[in-house]
Amino acid sequence: MDSLHPVHPVFCTIVPPHLLDRLARAENPVVSAAARRTLVADASLRQARGLLTALGAPSAAAGAEAGVPNRSVHDAENGTDLPGRLVRGEGADPTQDATVNRAYSGLGATFELFRAAYGRDSIDGSGLPLVATVHYDRDYGNAFWDGQQMVFGDGDGEIFLDFTLPVDVIGHELAHGFTQYTANLTYYGQPGALNESVSDVFGSLVKQYALGQTADQADWLIGAGLLHENVQGVALRSMKAPGTAYDDDVLGKDPQPARMDDYVNTGRDNGGVHINSGIPNHAFYLLATALGGNAWERAGQIWYDVMTSGVLEPDAKFKDFAKATVRAAADRYGQGDEHEAVVKAWSQVGVGTQ
Repeated sequence: MDSLHPVHPVFCTIVPPHLLDRLARAENPVVSAAARRTLVADASLRQARGLLTALGAPSAAAGAEAGVPNRSVHDAENGTDLPGRLVRGEGADPTQDATVNRAYSGLGATFELFRAAYGRDSIDGSGLPLVATVHYDRDYGNAFWDGQQMVFGDGDGEIFLDFTLPVDVIGHELAHGFTQYTANLTYYGQPGALNESVSDVFGSLVKQYALGQTADQADWLIGAGLLHENVQGVALRSMKAPGTAYDDDVLGKDPQPARMDDYVNTGRDNGGVHINSGIPNHAFYLLATALGGNAWERAGQIWYDVMTSGVLEPDAKFKDFAKATVRAAADRYGQGDEHEAVVKAWSQVGVGTQ
């Protein structure tokens, strides 16, 4: 494990509670009931995570080959017992359940990005088995990392579709595990927003790597394809243009800021971790597009170096992270284009690096 800090697993969801709160008040009883059910389930799971003081994640299987994924996908069969019934293990043929197969592929795509781009053996660097559960609960409108595994709901069919549809959602949640095993950023306020942003960054990179897209070709959306076609929106978040992912009568307006001037002070959503993540998200987008080419290479490498360097404290603020990326760029690439682009990207979102 890279982190020098004790690991305290947290319960991290792709859909923030403030959005589910709004859906719980929707006039459509199908939408409101599903949102309330999801909120209750999330609150219970969050409390259960809070009782843990040490990581109980499985270690690499004995005899597992280094650099090779060890995936297992389980079916909760619309219940809540985890991990559920094993339906596809590593190397097994595809099943007739598309959700199972998408989860299996998404775990593999995330493993491959970290292996090929950064030489990392799974999200913990030591071959951690990647475990996923699909068909969790009934009409469950979320996906989460619980400190040990991935879990996906089927959505309500009115607002959210199957949570395995966007590969970046899978990459996002697994990246919470990467953060857990490295910088272990506290899940509140600015460090919590950095935690969420790192997951958006690497979730987007998983998608771009899988599709072979350059920074200019990528859509920089998180969760594209997750929203029902009747929803006025394209995704949960936009790294390119925070605050524009959706504007819907039921969902409301995307609240993400792109600059520190618009930072949202709130006690909800763990101090706005899903909201203010738009600021570091946008900084990464600006860096990646300024450098061009494949975003997982120079831009992604700088972010990866910061996360695995041990320089970040768990309570790191945006400025701490920004300064660390400037140092990481200089350490790896010198005082050239990369260093200049990192400084400029943070300046454009109003975060100082001095």
